[in-house]
Amino acid sequence: MHARFTDEPTNSLGYLTRITFRAFSRSLERMTLPLGVSAGQWPFLRQLWMEEGLTQRELSHRAKMREPTTVAALRGLERAGLIRRIPSTEDRRKVHVWLTPKALDIREQLLDAVARVNAIALRGIPDEDVAVLRRSLLRMIDSLSKEEMEAEAAVEARRRAATRDRRASSERSPNRRSTPSRGT
Repeated sequence: MHARFTDEPTNSLGYLTRITFRAFSRSLERMTLPLGVSAGQWPFLRQLWMEEGLTQRELSHRAKMREPTTVAALRGLERAGLIRRIPSTEDRRKVHVWLTPKALDIREQLLDAVARVNAIALRGIPDEDVAVLRRSLLRMIDSLSKEEMEAEAAVEARRRAATRDRRASSERSPNRRSTPSRGT
């Protein structure tokens, strides 16, 4: 049986992954800030190195970040001269994101920093345990993603049902237009 997370915070995998993430982020940022990149901006550069020209929405989705977070990170990357945002020629609502030569120049240094942070974090952990951890984390991500999609679908279904009910109700109720009164 799994220990209750309320008994001790370290029994909660959510707590442990959050604390681990924060430690990773702080360690990574110590190495990337001298290159002008914050830990919050790193996921977007990583995605753009895999494929440039993504829209901001596609980039949000691939980096698994909310759009306001993406906009803020991209604003910083643009100020640092690492990306260019170019409006779509096909749809003026869309903005495509492109790397600058400066972003391409620091790619290897940033990837080395990430490798160093991972090596520090995994010190003393046998390779077999790392493989189990990786598989377990991927399963957890998959399970939580599925649950999130199901919850979002349920909310959307409730929203559609409420809209349908309001329409049906308004169609059943008599027209309540007021008629002008005649003066007496």
